[in-house]
Amino acid sequence: MSPAEPFPLYHPADARRAFGSDDVTRRFAKVAQLEPGSNVLVLGCGADGAAALLLARELGCSVVAADTDADVVSAVRERVRNQGLADRIETRGVDLDTLGLPEGAFHAVLVQGRVLYPLRDSLARLRGLLAKRGRVGLTFPARVVRVLPKAAQAFWERRVGGPLLHPGELLQALEASGYEPESSETLSDVELDDYYREVEANLRPTSGPRAASLREELSLHRENNGKAVVSYAFFVGRRKEQGEKPPASRDRG
Repeated sequence: MSPAEPFPLYHPADARRAFGSDDVTRRFAKVAQLEPGSNVLVLGCGADGAAALLLARELGCSVVAADTDADVVSAVRERVRNQGLADRIETRGVDLDTLGLPEGAFHAVLVQGRVLYPLRDSLARLRGLLAKRGRVGLTFPARVVRVLPKAAQAFWERRVGGPLLHPGELLQALEASGYEPESSETLSDVELDDYYREVEANLRPTSGPRAASLREELSLHRENNGKAVVSYAFFVGRRKEQGEKPPASRDRG
């Protein structure tokens, strides 16, 4: 098996992110049972800081908006000041190898439209940041057909360092990593087309070698005439403790 490419997977800073809409943020907040005073980490917050701003403004959460890009952090900090939310949102730069964030401190960790780590590495790292019963919302590529074309299979196995999972298998991985799976969604064909158009419009010659795989991803998508074989999934799980009883059956018989 080929080793994974360097993480995080490249995404143009100015391009709209998958699952970055306010509606997705609100759905996550509902599943995560966030309320005033909940501590939330928005990791890879993006230059607009939209999720962090919404969670602080609408729900009264205490938010850490974190990113690896100093320019992004500066832009979010300015937006936070302009909206008078500096008392609820802390902006900070982080190194993905050593996040420097307190263990067990967050009621929720949200990663929208960014793939920051290999799957199981993500699940392990982020679980440690969660308080008991805390939720993670995570983005990862997913296979949405039974059998991948050979070119797509080879590309994605090289990209993520292992077989690409179906959304149901992502939830199984979530459970195996110490979470109770709670919800998942994938981009539809139309949403994926819109996403790739946005990404392509924001690719620049100055993006350089780090964008090579993303350009190949765009090319593979076009070969399928707009029919997705690989999409992006956003899935949510609750931190589960060792020895915790399984949830009660939802059927009555």
